[in-house]
Amino acid sequence: MKAAHGRVVSLHYTLTDDFGVLLDSSRGQESFSYLHGYGNIIPGLERGLEGCAAGFSSAIHVAPADGYGEYNPQAVFEVPREQFPPSEDIQVGMQVQGQGQHGVMNFTVVGVNDQAVTLDANHPMAGKTLHFEVKVLEVRDATEQELAHAHVHTHGHDH
Repeated sequence: MKAAHGRVVSLHYTLTDDFGVLLDSSRGQESFSYLHGYGNIIPGLERGLEGCAAGFSSAIHVAPADGYGEYNPQAVFEVPREQFPPSEDIQVGMQVQGQGQHGVMNFTVVGVNDQAVTLDANHPMAGKTLHFEVKVLEVRDATEQELAHAHVHTHGHDH
């Protein structure tokens, strides 16, 4: 059976950046499963897995536009320090949440001083080419419930 729309793909992966720095991995953990064709993973990786079967092993390189997008310098902005609780110890590198036009958004703190906090709304992996080493373990038909909910149900997951 091959990865195609409406099939569940289970795999192990290791993700690195252009410098070989480990960003994420499922190795040594439970395999990662997703519903193919439903936008559950980044587009470039899903395209790289299209048509593969159990036993497929490969390197898949994903350009920023097919991953988390290009880095947008206009998504970096300052907000007044008083918008944060005075007792909160804001540090560079922290993740904070705020209300955006389309709901809750995540931001990375990239600068702090007494007057302002500089936030970056880009995804932490925006602008990076992503290098995946993948090994497909299983491809199966999705259940009716998984198709209806547009995601994989594992370990008795039900809702």
